Amino acid sequence: MRFAREGAHVIVADVNGAGADSVAGAITAESGSARVCKTDVAVEQQVQEMVAFTMAEFGRLDILVNNAGITNAYQPLKVERHILDGDLNWWNTVIGINLTGSFLCSLHACRVMVHQRSGAIINLSSGGASKAHRGMVAYDAAKGGIEAMTRAFALDLAPYGVRVNTLVPGSIDTSGLDLAQRMLRGQNIPLGRVGESDDLAGPAMFLASEDARYVTGHCLFVDGGMLIQQRSATVDIFPLSSFPMIETQQ
Repeated sequence: MRFAREGAHVIVADVNGAGADSVAGAITAESGSARVCKTDVAVEQQVQEMVAFTMAEFGRLDILVNNAGITNAYQPLKVERHILDGDLNWWNTVIGINLTGSFLCSLHACRVMVHQRSGAIINLSSGGASKAHRGMVAYDAAKGGIEAMTRAFALDLAPYGVRVNTLVPGSIDTSGLDLAQRMLRGQNIPLGRVGESDDLAGPAMFLASEDARYVTGHCLFVDGGMLIQQRSATVDIFPLSSFPMIETQQ
């Protein structure tokens, strides 16, 4: 919505076609420009089709925001899983969407951008890239990979005028937490509240803009100060009570 308000032609690419239609409809209702391309970012052919669709619609590709990912709920798989309960399907699914998906979208987008000698790729990471969440080994590994990938892509693409950066959100309410949950999570955030999606929109807009023309390979924290402190685990979404009970061998 923010990019459209700033004049961008937006391709809403999502595996959830109905959700994408809803977002595109909200953009066009404000007289913005939006198209929908149903895409599973973990499937290379669909990513290639997304880029081809963009070029067919608008003739260029200036900005890629790698915001597709799974966090704390993905049916029938739960991202939060103690490592003792982990398996290869869980690992491959989380890595496939959260890390490989960002790689595939960046790979095929940058192949267009280098010919334009311009472009901005914005990845989404997490505090789990540099710290750790309980019960989220695969998720944290994916986000750590995104930050490493950001640096490597930035080096490879800088000579072609393509910039690659990462936003690092803190505790952002994207699913409608109730008041008690918002207050609990806000207790451990220096600015005193959980973040909103709009709190990420401005920083994303900055990284895509000419104001950030000399910024690449950078991780921009948008977390209310959460990650600069030694914080308690009172807001942990996978508490010790969720750990598996293991009997001690005699």
